[in-house]
Amino acid sequence: MAIEIERKFLITSDTYKSLASHSKSIIQGFLNKDPKRTVRVRLKEDKAFITIKGLSSKDGLSRFEWEKEITVHEAKELLKLCDDNLIEKRRYFVHHENHIIEVDEFQGRLAGLSIAEVELKTTADIFNKPDWLGEEVTGDVRYYNSNL
Repeated sequence: MAIEIERKFLITSDTYKSLASHSKSIIQGFLNKDPKRTVRVRLKEDKAFITIKGLSSKDGLSRFEWEKEITVHEAKELLKLCDDNLIEKRRYFVHHENHIIEVDEFQGRLAGLSIAEVELKTTADIFNKPDWLGEEVTGDVRYYNSNL
């Protein structure tokens, strides 16, 4: 079991695309959206996962996260049980100093929205924000995937 520590930012330009080492297509849905324990099913091209996340800390920086790889077939079946608001996005992976910034470019009903996340090792970890990252939205529940 692990504690996820991450910061989230809106994007000011699409510079991240030229800096990305690679990208992946993701489809995800939620079996439970209770803020105390969200349960997500995610299909990342040829891999699939089920994830349980706990309640965020007051600053929104950290929360409990448990994830297990499942088969693609299992994920497709579980996605059928999720609510109708499946999330489709392309995730870009950008190496920046000692971190990997993951930029989610949302598609479908959320087209036009892009959010960057950077996972930290500790809450005191220093992260130098590149200029293409905009407003920090860490802890802003409007930008939690379960609320989109």
